[in-house]
Amino acid sequence: MARIIDTAPGCDMPALRRTPSALEVRGLSYSDEVKAETDHLYEEVKDFITPMEWPGIAPLVHGINKLKEERNAVILAHNYMTPDIFNLVGDFRGDSLQLAREAANVDAEVIVQAGVHFMAETSKILAPEKTVLIPDMEAGCSLAESITGADIRLIKQKYPGIPVVTYVNTTADVKAETDVCCTSSNAVQVVEHVAAEWGVDKVILIPDKYLARNVAAVTDVEIITWDGRCEVHEQFTADDIHGLREAHPGVLILAHPECPPDVLEAADFAGSTSALSNYVSERSPNKVVLLTECSMSDNVASANPEVEFVKPCNLCPHMKRITLENIFDALKDMKHEVLIDEDVRLEAKKAIDAMLALPNPKTARPFETGLAPKDIETLSPAA
Repeated sequence: MARIIDTAPGCDMPALRRTPSALEVRGLSYSDEVKAETDHLYEEVKDFITPMEWPGIAPLVHGINKLKEERNAVILAHNYMTPDIFNLVGDFRGDSLQLAREAANVDAEVIVQAGVHFMAETSKILAPEKTVLIPDMEAGCSLAESITGADIRLIKQKYPGIPVVTYVNTTADVKAETDVCCTSSNAVQVVEHVAAEWGVDKVILIPDKYLARNVAAVTDVEIITWDGRCEVHEQFTADDIHGLREAHPGVLILAHPECPPDVLEAADFAGSTSALSNYVSERSPNKVVLLTECSMSDNVASANPEVEFVKPCNLCPHMKRITLENIFDALKDMKHEVLIDEDVRLEAKKAIDAMLALPNPKTARPFETGLAPKDIETLSPAA
């Protein structure tokens, strides 16, 4: 059984607050058939879902898995999905880079993106012949909303000849104005590759200023960035880490590179969500903290029951808009299809293809911890 110490016990999973009417309106029930076909799955989520909640969840899981067969559909589940989605209906699971690679190669006719809107756009860019659905069209992202394609055009005018590397947490319009995309898994690799390819010592890395500063700390390439931030990761502080170490002696602190630089300076390890997950699986620390979105800890904990997880809970309100209910509804009614203008799609695909063409390392390169924060030029709409 996973051992989880929740430092924010009031921070539960809203997707699990279900009522019988949620099933009735969808014609679902915890029938003998559903019970027989799903009860073995409960073992995968027993640390996060109570036996009392299970009869409200099993019919949705059963219904979704039947609809996937009928629609020839797959669900791409991001690491920040709640355990019911991640473990019970997700066909492919991972970070943004992993899901992008899966979208480009999937055989199914329908892709359901259990993630936020920019991820669904990325799937549609890479697989235009597929029907791409997102369960909630309002599942956005503070980073994606921080910058526009028009902003990129102005940046290019100000810095001609300097390559623009854009984090995948952006809209298709932004990607279409970009030279190459990156994820937190490969940001350092992409920046250094592009600088060498273009023969320059300066790269524009946008829109996440904290990711850019953390990249700048581990490369000799000069970085210019944008004043965007992830509303989840920006909440973590170095003081949080000091408090966690005092309250839980011997705990290992693992941080996502979207956190502020002083957080990485105080952490024991830093990397993308896949790097954090791999670290726990490979090292099996006695006690660990993941400074990232709350559900990530739940999902990693379920795969590593011997590890004790201390969970400072910062939920992403956008990721939590995705629920079993609206996944079921999207598949049943084939609604919330993601569409992209073809001219925009083709331009955006060039930037994503440039990223995917880079060698795919077996393990993501981690960010260094213990480094002093580095100041870099930061642009904003006002500038």
